[in-house]
Amino acid sequence: MSKVFIALQTNDDTRQIIQAILADNPHAVCNEQPAMVKIDAEGSLVVRRSTIEELIGRDFDLQELHINLISLTGNVDETDDELTLSWNA
Repeated sequence: MSKVFIALQTNDDTRQIIQAILADNPHAVCNEQPAMVKIDAEGSLVVRRSTIEELIGRDFDLQELHINLISLTGNVDETDDELTLSWNA
């Protein structure tokens, strides 16, 4: 199985987003750097709008994620509710 990752800027806007990603992906590994956080996961990684909204206390459009996105790897499957990274075999 191959790893996927998402890397986000480290700032006040992303702290709860990172917490939400880690909550929804217990198999993920968080690698914190001074200016970014890289989250690696074996197989797939899911970003759920509902979990982010619970943590930030307001409506969240997944397109807002792109403001602080540095990089990602994997095939992207995106709906209004989830962004999933995986490698299609």
